[in-house]
Amino acid sequence: MKRTCKHVIVTGGAQGIGRIVTEELLNHDYNVSVFDIDNEAMEELRPHFHRRSCDFFITDVSNEVSVRSSIRAALKKFGPAYGLVNNAVYEIFKPMEELTPDEWNRAIATNLTGTFFCSRYLIPSLRETKGSIVNMCSTRAFQSEANTESYSASKGGIFSLTHAMAVSLAPDVRVNSISPGWIDVSAIKKKKIARQVPLSEEDHLQHPAGRVGNAWDIARMVLFLMDAENSFVTAQNFVVDGGMTKKMIYV
Repeated sequence: MKRTCKHVIVTGGAQGIGRIVTEELLNHDYNVSVFDIDNEAMEELRPHFHRRSCDFFITDVSNEVSVRSSIRAALKKFGPAYGLVNNAVYEIFKPMEELTPDEWNRAIATNLTGTFFCSRYLIPSLRETKGSIVNMCSTRAFQSEANTESYSASKGGIFSLTHAMAVSLAPDVRVNSISPGWIDVSAIKKKKIARQVPLSEEDHLQHPAGRVGNAWDIARMVLFLMDAENSFVTAQNFVVDGGMTKKMIYV
C-alpha cells in the first residue's frame, strides 16, 4: 500500500474496533479525526497518540448539530476528508417486552441515523477527494440471536443504506460496509471497563478459521477499502467472521 497523508474520520474511534482502526490508519500515515461521545475514553487515548497526526472531537453522531460542528472542526484541522468510517454504535440487548421506545430510538438514531448524518455532511469533501466511506454493518443484519431487535434492525438498515449511497454518490465516492462476526474487543476499552473475557477452545472451534476474531481483522479490511488502488470495489458488504456464518451447526 502506498504511503499517504489523507484525512480519515472514524466515529466511535476511542474504544473497541474503532480504536484499532484508528491505530492502523495512523500506522499507514493517514491523518485521523476521532469522533466519540465518550470523552473519558478519548482522554485516556490522547497521550498514546500525542505525537501522531490525530485529534479528538466529542461527538454525538445521533445529533445533527454535534455532527456538523465536529466535521467543521476536523476539516479545519486536517483539511478535506478522504475517508469516513461509520463505526459508532449503541448496543442494548433485552426482550422486546422490556425494550423501551427510547432505547429503540437511541439504537436507530446512533447506529443508522448517525451513519446518515456523518456521510451526508461529508459529501462535498469526499467528492472533492474521490474518497471512500466504510460503514460498520454486522452479521446480525443477516442472522439473529434472541433479544437483539434494535441492534439488528439498525444494522440491516446500514446494509441497505450502503448500496443506496454507493449508487447515489457514484462515481466520485466509493461506499462499502463490513459485517464483523464474533470480534473480541473486551480488553480494548477504557480502563474502568476493560476486562479480557476468557475464550474457550470451543469458542474458537466454532469458526472454520480456528479462532475468534480480533479488531485487527476488521482494521485490515478498512485499510483495503480505503486504498484508492481498490477503486473498482464499491456497493459491497464484506463479511469478516472466520467463516462462522457459513458453518452448519446441529445441536
